[in-house]
This record gives sequence, C-alpha cells and structure tokens, in this order.
Amino acid sequence: MAKKTGLIKVMIAVLMLAVIFLLWKWFFSSSGGQAEEAVNQFYLYEQEGDFSKSWELFHPAMKKKFNKGNYIQDRAHVFMNHFGVETFTYSLGEPEKLDSWKMSKTGPDLKNVYKVPVTQIYKGKYGHFDLQQDVFAVEEKGEWKILWDYKP
Repeated sequence: MAKKTGLIKVMIAVLMLAVIFLLWKWFFSSSGGQAEEAVNQFYLYEQEGDFSKSWELFHPAMKKKFNKGNYIQDRAHVFMNHFGVETFTYSLGEPEKLDSWKMSKTGPDLKNVYKVPVTQIYKGKYGHFDLQQDVFAVEEKGEWKILWDYKP
C-alpha cells in the first residue's frame, strides 16, 4: 500500500511540473508574452546603460527618428547626467493587444501591436520620481521591435 501511495505522489508531482512547464511555455510563446519580453529586454539594456543594444531593438520607423550615435549620447546625457542617477528600476504593466496603431499622425498603420505600460523609477540628486510611458511592440520580420507614441 505504501508503494502505491508513493507512486501516486510521484505521478502527481510529475504531472504538476508538466502543467507548469506548459503554462510557462505558452505564456512566453504567445504574442503578448513575446511583446512584453521585447519591452523588458529594451529596458534591461537601458538600465545597464547599453543604449547601443536598446537602439537595436527599435522598429525601423524609430531608427529613422534617431541616428544610433545621437541616441546613445542623448540617453546617457539626459537620463543619467541630468537626472543625476547611475541607473533606474522599472516595472511593466500588462500588455494590451491593439488591432492597429500608428506611431505618428502620418505614420504607417501597424497591425497586431501590443501596448505595454512602463514605469521607470529614478532616485537621483533631484529626488525620487517616476516616468510613466506606454511603449508599443510590433513583430517585424519575425522579431519584436519597440516604438514610442508621437501623436499629438
């Protein structure tokens, strides 16, 4: 009887692990999970001050707005030097699927876009403050790319 109970417990444990694995895999293979992970990766790079890598995650429309060298200089200068901080923390809200979205009034109409609310938390020489921004992710040629909103 004890062997049977032990075997049942092992089978239940294996089944639970399989369910947890499948749920984890489903979340990260879903479009919303992938979009959220792209936004997370972008802000991990920004948090580390690796603005070159974060720039690489931009959608081509964003890359037209910022040349890489200027972006790297501006981000380091404004966010780190002016704010008087070495880094920041951040949190992501739940991704929201949008059927279509435009980065700017005259920009292309993008399909299957995810809006991810981001809060950056800075603690610097000017005090503690939060910067909140909706960040957008869209799949471009099999990769998730980052966009910001420029509509008036």
